[in-house]
Formats: sequence, C-alpha cells, structure tokens
Amino acid sequence: MLIMFYIVLVGFVLAILAALFLRMDARRVAAVLRYLVPAVLAGTGIIFMLVGRGGISFALFGLAAALFGRARASSRASRSSNQTSHVRTAALEMELDLDTGEINGLVLAGQFDGRELNAMDEMELLSLHAELHSDPESVQVLETYLDRRIPTWRDDFDSHTGDGLGAAPASGSMSEQEAYEILGLSAGATEAEIRDAHRRLMKRMHPDTGGSVFLAARINQAKDILLRGH
Repeated sequence: MLIMFYIVLVGFVLAILAALFLRMDARRVAAVLRYLVPAVLAGTGIIFMLVGRGGISFALFGLAAALFGRARASSRASRSSNQTSHVRTAALEMELDLDTGEINGLVLAGQFDGRELNAMDEMELLSLHAELHSDPESVQVLETYLDRRIPTWRDDFDSHTGDGLGAAPASGSMSEQEAYEILGLSAGATEAEIRDAHRRLMKRMHPDTGGSVFLAARINQAKDILLRGH
C-alpha cells in the first residue's frame, strides 16, 4: 500500500515538473535533472527501506550517490574549464584570468596581426596604440592592459589621455555565446553562477579599479543578456 501511494505521489510530482520543464530552457532542464534524478532515487530508496527491502534500498542509495557525485564533478568541471573571460573588439581579443587577474591579448589586425600583447615590448605597444586611434573600443581595451603592465606609460606618451575614457562607446549587439565567453561561463550556467561571475569581473574591470568604461559596459551587457533567459 505504501509503495502504491509513493508511485502515485511520484507520478503527480513528475507531472508537475514536466509542466514546468516545458517552460524552461533545455540547458536549464539538463542542469536540474542532473540533481533531480539522484534525489528521486534516494527518496525511492528510503521508501524501500521503510517496507523492509533493504537490499534494493542500498542499491538505490549507491546509484544516487554515484549520480550525485558525477553531477558535482560535471558542475565543477564546467566552472574550472572556463576561468577566463574573453572580450573581442575589431582589432583585439583580450583574455582575463578570473582567478589571478592576469590579462593578455591577441592582435587581430594591422602590422602586429597575430602577436600576443605579452610578447610585445613597450615601444611596440605604444605603436599599436597609435595605430588604433580610430578604433575607440580597441584603444580602451589596450589602455587597460597598458595601465596594468606599464603603469607609467602615459608619462612618456604624447597623447590626450582623457580621450575615449568618458562615456562608453557603442558596443554593438552581443550574442548569447559571446556573453558566456565574456563572463567565462559554460552554456547553461545558472543565475547564481552568472551573477557571481559578473561580480568577480566587475571587481577587476570596473573603471574605478583600473578597468575601463567599455569593458565594464560589455560585462554588464553580457550579464543582462544571460539573465533574460532565467
């Protein structure tokens, strides 16, 4: 009798969950199921234990523990394998290590095409800065890099240091994939993961802490795009 009641209850719960899942994004459904399945197995194991079926219940507990461990490992892997934020402009692709705060970039156009910023000397970086004068987005990103790597570069550079540092330039449209790359997340990240990544990035890239208006705007835009689906 108890088992029959449990079967009916499980069926009722599954019907409700199915109705909810139809309204959810497929990636979120997959993320929820990774934890829901072991929870259901554990609950079933408790029922079998109460009716004296210890052998079956222990088997279910073992399977639930294995699936839960796999879900946790998958979640950790998705976070640890994407601990970098990527921001692309017309001339640069920048990479920020979310844990260390180290920043590097790849030049995408011009005389330094294909060069990494970390492999360029100060004179080359200043030449690149002059070359990018007509691309305010790339200039802002490069200046953020220069401020971190060569804090005194402005003292020896004959330029208007205030140019491009006021209002953020138009950053254009952003795809969902780009938003995930900027926040350093895998597709299907939860709302909590999105907000946590946004907070960590803003601490490092906010204009008041050595970042730039452009980068801060892109980070905020990425967060807004991803939260629309939650």
